[in-house]
Amino acid sequence: MVVDDHDLFRSGLRRLLEDEAGLHVVADARRGDEAVRRAGELRPDVVVMDTHMPGMSGAEATRAILGVSPGSCIVMLTIADGADDVLGAVRAGASGYLLKDATLPEIVSAIRAASIGESTIAPRVAGYLLAVLRRPGPREQPPPVECGLGERELDVLRLLVAGSDNSAIARQLHVSPSTVKLRVTRILQTLGVENRVQAAVLAVRRGLIDEPRSDGG
Repeated sequence: MVVDDHDLFRSGLRRLLEDEAGLHVVADARRGDEAVRRAGELRPDVVVMDTHMPGMSGAEATRAILGVSPGSCIVMLTIADGADDVLGAVRAGASGYLLKDATLPEIVSAIRAASIGESTIAPRVAGYLLAVLRRPGPREQPPPVECGLGERELDVLRLLVAGSDNSAIARQLHVSPSTVKLRVTRILQTLGVENRVQAAVLAVRRGLIDEPRSDGG
């Protein structure tokens, strides 16, 4: 499902996703409340969501959609790249965040990634997200020394924070993609979060790992 209040963009993206990418778009909506209602009826696998819309915001709509259709995954696609917008979407449960200057292959890749439980964040957006996480201010209480994750899971978590996907993690850790998938699943279950983006946010906020390095090592 495609949700955007700009009619030309919404209809154009729907046509491209259907005609060029071969995806099945079950519906589109121009407002958040309409998107929530349609999601409850249709249970879409993935929702491509704008951030700023009249009435209900994209973050609010994301939270409401996940309430009526827990199996749906939300990919934010927007011109808004500010840290607070990104963090608000992540906290609401978004599985990915792309900017509207993304190419069609990038959008399709993010949709397919979300459908199998992976996350895609535009590199510029990832920088904003880390910036807001590093802001001075009250922080969550640090976890016990034993956070429930083994060293191998922590290695995967470090690379998740750096923005690596499963294939990249597998290459860097010299393991199979299926092994990475199992470890990511364990990380999500142990940390009590819904997706990889929320796991990365929690890891940085609680100091579970060292600050991510730019080389991803």
